[in-house]
Amino acid sequence: MSRKIVLITGGSDGIGAAAARHAVGQGHQVVITGHQAAKAKEIGEELGIDYHVADYSELDQVRALGETLLSRYPRIDVLANNAGGLMGPRELTVDGNERTFQVNHLGSFLLTTILLPTLTASSAKVIQTASVGAKAFGHIDLDDLQNARKYSPMKAYGNSKLANILFTRELDRRYRAAGISAAAFHPGNVSSSFGSYSKSPIGFIYRALKWSLISPEKGADTLNWLIAEEPGATWEPGQYYTKRKPADTNPQADDARLASQLWDRSAELVS
Repeated sequence: MSRKIVLITGGSDGIGAAAARHAVGQGHQVVITGHQAAKAKEIGEELGIDYHVADYSELDQVRALGETLLSRYPRIDVLANNAGGLMGPRELTVDGNERTFQVNHLGSFLLTTILLPTLTASSAKVIQTASVGAKAFGHIDLDDLQNARKYSPMKAYGNSKLANILFTRELDRRYRAAGISAAAFHPGNVSSSFGSYSKSPIGFIYRALKWSLISPEKGADTLNWLIAEEPGATWEPGQYYTKRKPADTNPQADDARLASQLWDRSAELVS
């Protein structure tokens, strides 16, 4: 197995940290990002790997992160866009975007597009941590991407996870010929800090039932598999996976026109 340079966002906790540990154990050069400096430093020092700090609720921090990564790593074999979470009441970021939409979708979109020169030159895998929430709660309305109408934390979360899958589909359409292999996956219901900052009812339920959830190590299994195996042979680019198998998700995820329009709207919002 060749040694890869693996970049994992949201790599300081949960399945991101579990995947980082696994990739280091496989002999890869791993780089993580996190939004809390102390936690990123802790995992970075534990594993002896590079770590970077950026809060996706400020797009300027994502831009700075992207430029740092471009300058420091001439090759990136895997980009695992894992940063995100379940938020609380509706809140706008300093950039004027609804927080869930920005942190869970726009941040990853922006970082990926900044890194495109390196990713295409590296024939990289770009992997999105999505969720079954896309099917359960998601419905993309291009006229209400900011969730101004009928907001709820779970609606915003489901929309953002559906956006992750649509982004994967469109990234595959636009850049497969340039060498990028994109995939999205559902990790399962994982016991981690996910939802720990949400003051929504579902956040309280999540924390109360945390004992019944799977471990971050089990949640990272499909991510580890996507990192290790070859696209086009073991898994098909542009698809959404659960437990290492293609899975059904929201019907909107198959709307190619919507995926293209969401890409263009996202580009406008981060420009």
